[in-house]
Amino acid sequence: MKAALAVFLGAVMLLAGCSNVEPWVKPYERDRLADPIMSFDRNPVSSTYLDHVHEAREASRGATGSAGGGCGCN
Repeated sequence: MKAALAVFLGAVMLLAGCSNVEPWVKPYERDRLADPIMSFDRNPVSSTYLDHVHEAREASRGATGSAGGGCGCN
């Protein structure tokens, strides 16, 4: 009984920590995250070109990320 109560309280505490109402990244901090050094690619120019070629061949678009700063203007 005590173990079940401890597991329940632990789960409640974990879920309460995830309920932050404020955004974790402020709008004025998003420009730092859009910095090219934060990219996963070693050569972002080459991967952008290859993404363009793939989109042209497959007649599809999107789901490859964005180069914007998070403002939604791209």
